[in-house]
Amino acid sequence: MTEVLLAIHVEALAEGGFLATSEELPGLLAQGRTVAETIEIAQDVARKLVESYIEHGDELPPALRQASPTDIDVRIPVTIA
Repeated sequence: MTEVLLAIHVEALAEGGFLATSEELPGLLAQGRTVAETIEIAQDVARKLVESYIEHGDELPPALRQASPTDIDVRIPVTIA
């Protein structure tokens, strides 16, 4: 099993909650109450989309055909009370 890093965009919604999309994986759309929940849902949706590509014999999007980088800088959500 190969792990790749997928860029996603998370935005706050006016009505509350957050929405995640990805230019690298068309069709990825995930909504959650918090950033962390939204990212978790996005991971699950991405996995299911990739499984569907493979199951139907479709070629993966270019970003998912590349190897995962060895170093990465990320920002993680931290709740401050």
